[in-house]
Amino acid sequence: MRYLSIYVLLFIVSFTSCKEEAVPVIPETIIPEVTTTTYYLIRHAEKDRSDSENRNPSLIAVGQERANRWATVFKDVSFDMIYSTNYARTQETAAPTATQKGLEVQSYDPRTLFDENFQKATEGKTVLVVGHSNTTPMFANAILKEEQFEQIDDTNNGNLYIVTLTGAEKSAQLLHIN
Repeated sequence: MRYLSIYVLLFIVSFTSCKEEAVPVIPETIIPEVTTTTYYLIRHAEKDRSDSENRNPSLIAVGQERANRWATVFKDVSFDMIYSTNYARTQETAAPTATQKGLEVQSYDPRTLFDENFQKATEGKTVLVVGHSNTTPMFANAILKEEQFEQIDDTNNGNLYIVTLTGAEKSAQLLHIN
């Protein structure tokens, strides 16, 4: 019995002397928020070429039809912003999509492609940009920071450039829409 008392006493002492070791709290890994920005870039639709002196022609009927087709192409795209140069043909090309999306067309200067202000304003957004044969591929290249696309022919009104930026990752696609 005496030994039993000693065992019980040792048993009790051993449990009371055991402290729970604090498990170190590992802070959650801080994952920086990665934003995705997607740019859809198109050239204006077919313009009136009847007056070579007119530097700001409007769209012809075929061009109006193409502008309406762009709105159909973009029906499932949730644009946050729509940009166009300040020319009749680009504004008219952007208008059907802007109306469909309930957005205003904002003007941009094609001489300052993808400047710091534009980048900040569009970060994390889905954006349509309507430009010209000599600016649209160059705009896509400026976003990508590499010369991936060549200037397009003046009769090509159906290219769609889709450039996506996700963190440091960049991807681009070129589609031709008839």
